[in-house]
Amino acid sequence: MSIRYRHYPVLLMFGVLCSGCTLTSFPIYQAPVPNSKAVVFDIDGTLTPKPSAIFSVRQDAASTVHLFSEHGYKIIYLSARVALLQGGIPSWLAENGFPEGSIHVPGSAEDSVDHAAFKARVLNQYQNKGWVIAAGFGDSSTDFEAYAQVGLEASSVFALQRQGEGACLSGAWAYCFNSWSAQRVHLETWIQNDQKGATLD
Repeated sequence: MSIRYRHYPVLLMFGVLCSGCTLTSFPIYQAPVPNSKAVVFDIDGTLTPKPSAIFSVRQDAASTVHLFSEHGYKIIYLSARVALLQGGIPSWLAENGFPEGSIHVPGSAEDSVDHAAFKARVLNQYQNKGWVIAAGFGDSSTDFEAYAQVGLEASSVFALQRQGEGACLSGAWAYCFNSWSAQRVHLETWIQNDQKGATLD
């Protein structure tokens, strides 16, 4: 009996983690008007301090995502997280104050192997539905590769430096920040310029 009870906390933790382990990606709808704008956010290492810290949140990450949501951008959460840990993403976002958005995760072994191809495929589907991917945030080279594949210019790609690392990972990005608070003023200016561009079109 003692052996069984000694393992109970481990089994309980696994049960909590695996509660609805896999997550079904949100459907991708037609843009409400042509050229509606969306902004894409990786989660692990971008909204969290590093890829392995999936229960932690970067300071000011939620408020910065809200900045885009409040300016009318659709929010896309695009994560390559393993199936076993996908189920906790919606509650983690809600509990940490992130705005509503569409969540997309790998749904096949192929998606789980080639993260850049998976993310590019999802973003291409948005583009085919009339959405313009206005900006992308990430921490990994596969994020930046995916953004480049869908035509996002480096000037609209923002890299987050992982906790414990000395620099951002390589890729087609123009800006590297070690925290969300460090880029707040820059992003406010970026949004103003992007909104002016939208007005002039």
